[in-house]
Amino acid sequence: MDAPPARDLDAPPARILVVDDDPTVSEVVAGYLRRSGYEVEEAADGPTALRAADRARPDLVVLDLMLPGIDGLEVCRRLRATGPVPVIMLTARGDEDDRITGLEVGADDYVTKPFSPRELVLRVSSVLRRSRAAARDAVPGTRTQDPTQGSTQDAAQASPRPLTGAGLALDPATHRATRDGQELCLTLREFDLLAYFLRFPGRAHGREDLMREVWGWDFGDLSTVTVHVRRLRAKVEEDPGRPRLIQTVWGVGYRFEPTGVAA
Repeated sequence: MDAPPARDLDAPPARILVVDDDPTVSEVVAGYLRRSGYEVEEAADGPTALRAADRARPDLVVLDLMLPGIDGLEVCRRLRATGPVPVIMLTARGDEDDRITGLEVGADDYVTKPFSPRELVLRVSSVLRRSRAAARDAVPGTRTQDPTQGSTQDAAQASPRPLTGAGLALDPATHRATRDGQELCLTLREFDLLAYFLRFPGRAHGREDLMREVWGWDFGDLSTVTVHVRRLRAKVEEDPGRPRLIQTVWGVGYRFEPTGVAA
């Protein structure tokens, strides 16, 4: 068996809520996460998951889409309504519409069944590192390095200075973003993506590049990037159907144009 990914030993064990009505899947996922040093609670249906999250706020939720009582999409909506808890969804192969809907209601990532438990643990580790880096940067003087990488990690947190452009202002230190002075409600990935665009105005980025630089992954479904760009456009564009700031570069990917004028 592969060794589990390294965990920041200076941080307390993260609390993971695993929600799946298949006891075999739940047992395997929980077992791998526990061996990787996480505290794990399990729930087999939507109502139980929401009660568990209300009782003790988890650091991350691994959430199956198909659940009895309340389905995974509604559970995700309710979790996101109470705070920015990261969510990784488990979906059945071929259910692309459900996967996209899951991302649109606030899931940070998804893993398709059947999946490698090792891959899931890596995804959990990646999302938690970024979430904790954002929380540390919100407190002055607490910025640290990722011991597994040997350098200050995560592209969206690479510069503590405020970023501005096209009426947008983003402060990595406080993890706040505004548009024309009005605060934006961004998920963790949306914040990271906007920060990356603001740091490199006018540059074209492929989806593979964005996944590597913003998500920190060399693998994964590129539709994750597409959905997050669409969600971000809905929050920063005057007309998301005709975007002027985050422009599509056909055959390449996307480009942030702070002037709002197509090149």
